Amino acid sequence: MAKYINRLKAVLAEQRKTNLWLAKELGKDPATISKWCTNTAQPSLETLTAIAECLNVDIRSLLNSTNETAMACETSTSYG
Repeated sequence: MAKYINRLKAVLAEQRKTNLWLAKELGKDPATISKWCTNTAQPSLETLTAIAECLNVDIRSLLNSTNETAMACETSTSYG
């Protein structure tokens, strides 16, 4: 099952920006941006911060919520 970690494609569409525009802004290869948009690969935290600055959005808007995942990862093991 694919994990859709970032919302980069959606945020670019909302702002009517293209992958090529973002690639030029960040000085990255357009193929790299494409991989991020399809969640095939993920940008580093530093790059995610730069993306948020380019798009003038809160970095959290570039990420999908982990609420559902967090509940699935909780264990009943007590430590201490």
